[in-house]
Amino acid sequence: MTPDSLNARVEAILASRLPSPPARPAPADDAALARMIDHTLLKADATPAAVETLCAEAREHRFGAVCVNPVHVPLASRLLHGSDVRVCTVIGFPLGASAAATKGFEASRALLDGATELDMVIPVGLLKAGRTDDVLEHIRAVARVARSRGAVTKIILETALLTDAEKAAGCLLAREAEADFVKTSTGFGPAGATTADVALLRHAVGSAMGVKASGGIRTREDALAMIAHGADRLGTSAGPAILAGGSQRPKGR
Repeated sequence: MTPDSLNARVEAILASRLPSPPARPAPADDAALARMIDHTLLKADATPAAVETLCAEAREHRFGAVCVNPVHVPLASRLLHGSDVRVCTVIGFPLGASAAATKGFEASRALLDGATELDMVIPVGLLKAGRTDDVLEHIRAVARVARSRGAVTKIILETALLTDAEKAAGCLLAREAEADFVKTSTGFGPAGATTADVALLRHAVGSAMGVKASGGIRTREDALAMIAHGADRLGTSAGPAILAGGSQRPKGR
């Protein structure tokens, strides 16, 4: 994809956006909502005991996945063995500023340790500088490894740091690299997911990819709003409270 063709596609995406995108249907029941949740704990001081609690909650509520830092993948994989809860981890997290080859190695190690989903942070500064070939290299370094092992790749854009044009460009690059999802946020940036960003990401990727909303989703109302605007998956530490219809202080993101 040449810079000119990328820019033309970005302009077309932005020009064709609807002011109010049509709402997507809510999950049919709590079980369907739970399967959309990546139950998350990414704090630097997360202990093995906290990861054990996270995995127990994921088993109890039958969440779609847990999302933990790479150091905790072997433990989570062992605790969730035999369940239908997937193990997700993060790559190049939270800044996205490690080398592409480093991200590729980190992805390989995580998959060997038992992860089946990889959430990778793009090099945000390179995207903002227009170095799209370099961004594409980073995404491919992880997506190729994941595809070779049958794993899922989600590309974190950190939308709070990007213009709408940059968000759309990031989506197109993720699609070009054959990633599976685009994702709004790390939860460690200046802001988390917004319904406007979820709608833009959904519009940019169409039905070809998934959209994961992450960062600041703490209530059932938050979760359903993200889904209505196009999210297929939700990254949150408040999964049990969301299912209960309440809210809680986030444990990790």
